[in-house]
Amino acid sequence: MTSVPPVANSKILGAVILIRHGDREGFFQDPITYTASNTAITPLGNAQSIQLGAQIRSIYFDDNSSPYFISTVNNTIAQDNQLMIRADAGGERGVIFNSAVSFLQGLFPATTTYSTRLANGSTIVGPLGGYQTIPIESVEPDNDISLEGWTDCATFTTATSNFYNSSIFLKTAADHADFLKVLPPFLDGRDATLVNMWNIFDYMNVNNIHNRTFAQALPPTFLAQARALADFHENGVFSSPQPNGIGNIAGQTILPSILSAISNITMVSSPLKFAVEAISYKPFISLFNMTGVAQMNPQLSGVVDYSSAAVFEVWQPNSGGEPVIRFAFKNGTADEFHAFNFLNSTTNVPVSTFVNAMKPFAFNDIPHWCQVCQNTQDRGCAALAAASASSAANATHSVFIGSHDRVSPVGAGFIGAAVMLVVLLGSLGLLSFAGFLTFGKQRNPNRRLGSDTDSTEKQGYAVF
Repeated sequence: MTSVPPVANSKILGAVILIRHGDREGFFQDPITYTASNTAITPLGNAQSIQLGAQIRSIYFDDNSSPYFISTVNNTIAQDNQLMIRADAGGERGVIFNSAVSFLQGLFPATTTYSTRLANGSTIVGPLGGYQTIPIESVEPDNDISLEGWTDCATFTTATSNFYNSSIFLKTAADHADFLKVLPPFLDGRDATLVNMWNIFDYMNVNNIHNRTFAQALPPTFLAQARALADFHENGVFSSPQPNGIGNIAGQTILPSILSAISNITMVSSPLKFAVEAISYKPFISLFNMTGVAQMNPQLSGVVDYSSAAVFEVWQPNSGGEPVIRFAFKNGTADEFHAFNFLNSTTNVPVSTFVNAMKPFAFNDIPHWCQVCQNTQDRGCAALAAASASSAANATHSVFIGSHDRVSPVGAGFIGAAVMLVVLLGSLGLLSFAGFLTFGKQRNPNRRLGSDTDSTEKQGYAVF
């Protein structure tokens, strides 16, 4: 399952795992805005996700004598406070969330230990032989930008268009013009252009898996050629030369939850020791670029396969001192985990070094996103803009008193205080209505499963 030896003279504290969904049906996304169409997971995709979960379990939860065994996580009955599971519920609709459900079935398989003894003396085992339902945070893009920072982002869209007009893109298109010209018979009417390369590859890949006639007719080198061009295409869209470049926004917005999970893993007082982020291929590209994984391992530049997984393992040296992070990755179900260097280091990276390198570029708050993406309409930005405009207007509004009505200094003070109170309450009301401010204790609205226990040229933008 893994070809990576354990970190010498160290104990594993926990891990943060990024997983891509399993096989799905056909899918289209706009090559400029990356607005996505509906699709659905397949039985193969569910099987791949369960297999991935079982592989992860065999490494970290199965063998308590293994140096990879995370001893602080209950490996039989899932404990909610020890796990954090998040799934993108956006661009590919239910595919990623459903993959996460299947993944968890492999990670925590049914067990008769999952049972309860009733007052009448009978014992009830969970359904399906002890199936456990584990809470998954459904990350809805309209409410939370962390797993899809690129959608509705004008700055990203402009940068993508600029990439398509860049000299390297135009040269690549010219160099492969002959290949693109022979593709139409295999595209069912789709545009055979480099701009549309992701959709070309995805259509060919899906049909090569599910359509026997198509797979037999497709020339043997065509899918690999299309994959190489799709890797070039997506790497150019979802990366930037600088970590704070707009092409890296998919990595920037997921980083806060990754950093938070790593922090919890290192804290003795925190029970959270295992975190899973179920995502599309896009954050993989940005994170590999931001962390230097792709630069140090060029074979990882591009689109990861279905059911791929990347792991940030946190290890504590037996001699004490600061915990370190090791990065491992497996590309699809047929691969096994391999360790890869990152952050220009040939050894494991201290947690503080990783945090200090990534934190300046990490954000997932709506106000910052609205500013970066120059958006005043979508994903809560309209409410923020309205609140800002209302506050500004009310702050400059004058209270007029008739010429025959004289107000004492004390009375003027009360009027001023009242006006400021109205402005404050109005602003708070708008923010509360938009979902950015809450009062009192609330349940997490994103929970779906119940609990049982650069500039526009991608050269970078300032992060405040």
